[in-house]
Amino acid sequence: MQDFFNYSKERCEKIYRPPDFKIGDLVLVVNLKFNNIKVPNKLKDSFAGPFMMKALHGPNAVHLELTGELMNKHPAFPVIIIKTPISSDKELFPPQNKPPCQIFTLEEGGEKKIVKVLNKKEDKKQERKQIPREVQTPSSKI
Repeated sequence: MQDFFNYSKERCEKIYRPPDFKIGDLVLVVNLKFNNIKVPNKLKDSFAGPFMMKALHGPNAVHLELTGELMNKHPAFPVIIIKTPISSDKELFPPQNKPPCQIFTLEEGGEKKIVKVLNKKEDKKQERKQIPREVQTPSSKI
């Protein structure tokens, strides 16, 4: 039994290599287990994407920026169902020209005041108080 375990471990270590994903890479996701795509399994593509990688959750999970039909799915996926595609295909991977992020700066000087603190619970309570309700008295019950 120990010989088999050692053989299996050596074979696994020989084949396994840790993923070399980086934040910002475009990756594909295996499509087999997604039930929310409204295409029969026979016609469904094997992979969905490409999606941009937003974060790495340790060595075993990634966080993707999902679009389209997969937008309702949770964006964290195990590494085992992620595939790095060949990005030389111009049809699948068009050049991405994203505008740079705008950084807003506050005006220097001047005194700033808090005008109103928004509290959803208090707003809902006020709305409930304004709704007229029928008042039932013990004599008005049928």
